[in-house]
Amino acid sequence: MIGIIGGTGVYEIVEQGRDIDFKVVDTPYGSSPEMSLFKLHDKEVVFMSRHAVGHAHPPHMVNYISNIYALKKMGVDRILATNAVGSLHESIKPGDFVVPHDFLDFTHQRKSTFYDNRTVHVDVTEPYCSQLRDILISSGQTIGEGVYVCTEGPRFETAAEVNMYRNLGGTVVGMTGLPEAVLARELEMCYASICTVSNFAASISSNKLTIDEVFEVVENKRENLIDLLSDSIMKIPADHSCECGDALEGAEVNISLESEDL
Repeated sequence: MIGIIGGTGVYEIVEQGRDIDFKVVDTPYGSSPEMSLFKLHDKEVVFMSRHAVGHAHPPHMVNYISNIYALKKMGVDRILATNAVGSLHESIKPGDFVVPHDFLDFTHQRKSTFYDNRTVHVDVTEPYCSQLRDILISSGQTIGEGVYVCTEGPRFETAAEVNMYRNLGGTVVGMTGLPEAVLARELEMCYASICTVSNFAASISSNKLTIDEVFEVVENKRENLIDLLSDSIMKIPADHSCECGDALEGAEVNISLESEDL
């Protein structure tokens, strides 16, 4: 089963499918937003609105851990996430699509692991699924890969922060990509993101950044993004060529001490 985590303007992909149904899943971390279940290209797909209906939850208040757990409970093993981002480089313009291959995490308040009571060190050398990334890039609509910088929000970044992120190797900056990618890896799910560049980050352009600007670009690219997602879903094969499903192999610390060792 394929999961789509979407934001504003992406729900229309559900209307391309058939046998549409709706479901809310209870998890140990809270209830999920209402999810749409449908079939597209003869594949079972679940759509989840990250921010819930009406964009009710701002980025720093999204229940990321509940959302990922709910998708896992539904039987999802592959996730295509959409994210609106700001560009850290003049060469990457509003309206471009970028597929992250790595990230820099500057969030600080979000619950970011399922393993508070077990010592699990999941490997994120390659944090996004290579197979899903290749499929997204093969659409021909993306400008390539990059490094996703995730900030806590809800405010936009300062000019000094943007300069730092760029110097650290960041390509785009957003507020919703983490801890989603890591939580999916901890549950051995494939996860990849398609980022819509909605604006230049602070100081990259001389204009004051407004949320209206962000939503205007996202709306203008909505049909392209839906086509990209639909095309990618069609191309996803039944077999996995990645290692995401074995993410916990060798990740947990198992120490058994005999009394004489204490």
